[in-house]
Amino acid sequence: MNELMSQLLGDKLKLINFILIIAVMLSAMLVVYSRHSNRLLFVELEGLNKQRDKMNIEWGQLQLEQSTWATDSRIEKIATEKLHMRNVSYENTVIIKL
Repeated sequence: MNELMSQLLGDKLKLINFILIIAVMLSAMLVVYSRHSNRLLFVELEGLNKQRDKMNIEWGQLQLEQSTWATDSRIEKIATEKLHMRNVSYENTVIIKL
């Protein structure tokens, strides 16, 4: 009887050890998978950060270009040369009173 109990206890311990080994192996594989996924996401994040930085630089350049095109002196020069516009003198100004 003692021998039978000892054998059943030994079988249970072997089963528990087997289950624990499987659990440890599964946990280890999930850790490896998690780290790999994190590395891939980090690489993607860095790529997106670089793209954002390039777009910010381009946006700044476009704003600078827009402000250059819209300067008063440039608009006045184009109005005078291409459209043959001129400033109105006081003599040519007509004031209408209502």
